[in-house]
Amino acid sequence: MDREHYMQLAMELAKEAFENNEVPVGCIICGPDGTIIGRGRNRREESSDATAHAEIEAIREACRVRGDWRLDDCTMFVTLEPCPMCTGAIINSRIPKLVFGARDAVTGSCGSVIDLFCENYGHRPAVFPGVLQEDSAGLLKDFFKTKR
Repeated sequence: MDREHYMQLAMELAKEAFENNEVPVGCIICGPDGTIIGRGRNRREESSDATAHAEIEAIREACRVRGDWRLDDCTMFVTLEPCPMCTGAIINSRIPKLVFGARDAVTGSCGSVIDLFCENYGHRPAVFPGVLQEDSAGLLKDFFKTKR
């Protein structure tokens, strides 16, 4: 599975979030054959919902497509290191592979602030950080420049 290709697709969703005045994070979930079964982007402002993160949207769509809460043969591609809530959702949906772009020094829960995958939850995905890291971090920097 070409990590950069799928991360580029997640970046397109992050750019869409940026254009809609949302923190630019995008997420793609693929099945084992590479078919995209879940897509998401941040929509917290649009929906007035603190849980409207890109990962949560993508997991919800993938579960609907699958007709099952278990995504135990899927790969998640997300432009920013997941927060504690999203890391918990990855654990609970049993996603075995996580690929992410930029690290998050504020809420990153896959190694930056804490690594929740190292805790004894019974599920620990393989994590591949730093894919298109510069692109993801640059988009976030550009977004927050417009806010200050």
